[in-house]
Amino acid sequence: MRFGVPGSGPMDRGAHAAALAALGNPPGGAVVEVSLGGLVLDCTEGEVGFAVAGGGFAVSLGPGRRASWTVGSLRAGQRLALRAGDWGSWACLAFAGDLVAPRWLGSMATHAPSGLGGGLLRAGDRLEIAGAGCRLDREGDLPIPGWARPGPHPRVVIGPQERFFAPGTLAALVGREFTVTGAGDRQGLRLSGPALPVAAPLDMPSEPALRGSVQVAGDRVPTVLLADHQTTGGYPKIATVLDCDLDRFVQLRSGDRLRFRPVAPDAAIHLARAATGQQAADLLALSAPRGTLDHRLRVMNLTGGVVSAQDSGL
Repeated sequence: MRFGVPGSGPMDRGAHAAALAALGNPPGGAVVEVSLGGLVLDCTEGEVGFAVAGGGFAVSLGPGRRASWTVGSLRAGQRLALRAGDWGSWACLAFAGDLVAPRWLGSMATHAPSGLGGGLLRAGDRLEIAGAGCRLDREGDLPIPGWARPGPHPRVVIGPQERFFAPGTLAALVGREFTVTGAGDRQGLRLSGPALPVAAPLDMPSEPALRGSVQVAGDRVPTVLLADHQTTGGYPKIATVLDCDLDRFVQLRSGDRLRFRPVAPDAAIHLARAATGQQAADLLALSAPRGTLDHRLRVMNLTGGVVSAQDSGL
């Protein structure tokens, strides 16, 4: 960002971390991010383990359905499809191996408006996984942590430019309901609801912008800045969504309703630390191998409840 380049990266950072952890991959690796438009992949050769995490997408492998959070293996001739499901707007698809893609400024993260980085996927594109392998000891459906669900009550710290808004406007921000609109992308998400008029001359210079800022332009409409947000801006920011609530916020869909909940800065620090600790514990649990199918069959009690054919009347 110090060079004027947006940080980009995953919209749902928790889902990104969970997909990598479920495969036992190092944190921070490249994944494929899937929006509500969905994704269909045909495996043309070899085999590779994969993990899906994020929204409640409909996942199918060949003719079979999988859970929205799952680990499996994709083999030559099979088709993996992710489509919009019951909830959520973003999913992450990780592979057991290294996704081969261009790097820009040392990262595969894609800046969507320019396409720089790993790049946007289009029909007909081919993906290559270096060092691909299966993770049979990790396959199966995954538990969905509470922090992965959409959050209709994002917590905010008021400011830093609340001085440009009348007290009644601040009260409307935290006391009235807003609706997620269809006007949004990776840069930001516009909301509809009570107008937030600026009540003072806009004499602020452009300054650094942050992910989670609730920015209000001249149209009096709030926009929450997200992964591809601009690095600087001159519009006042009436509030800032807590970073630990942003992943749940981005999983909201157009038409979903929300209410901002104000918290004091000191409380925000404690909430963020608690959320980080909980997520770390959940990711650690997700990263634990489950054992091979053979091992799981040997340790399970497969005879519980069986009765003789004679006793059952068969």
